[in-house]
Amino acid sequence: MSKTSTIQIQVGLDENKIPESIAWSATDNREERMTKAKAMMVSFWDPAEKAALRIDLWTKDMMVDEMADFFFQTLMTMADTYVRATQYKDQGEEMRAFAKDFYQKFQDKQAAEQK
Repeated sequence: MSKTSTIQIQVGLDENKIPESIAWSATDNREERMTKAKAMMVSFWDPAEKAALRIDLWTKDMMVDEMADFFFQTLMTMADTYVRATQYKDQGEEMRAFAKDFYQKFQDKQAAEQK
C-alpha cells in the first residue's frame, strides 16, 4: 500500500443520545478543519458475510426538505457509482429515474400539505 488516508467523524449527542452535530475531516482534504454536516450515510461491504454495514445519522435540526434533497442527491450519485463500477448504464438510468420520481412525489406531497 503506497498511501493511506484517514477519515474522522465526530458526532455530538444530546442527553438522549440524539445527534446534535456532525463534523468530518479527511487527511486528503485541502481544508485542515472539521467540516460540518447535518446528515451522513456510510456503508461498508463485509465480504465474509456478503452484507452491507451502515451508519445513517442526522441531526435533530435537519429539515424534511433537506432530507429529501439529501436522499435525491445520494440516489443520483449511487447510480453514477453503480455505472462506473459495473458499466450497466441501463440500470443506472433506472436508478436515476427512480430518484427523480421519488423527489417529484416528495415535492407533490409538500405542495399538497401547504394547501
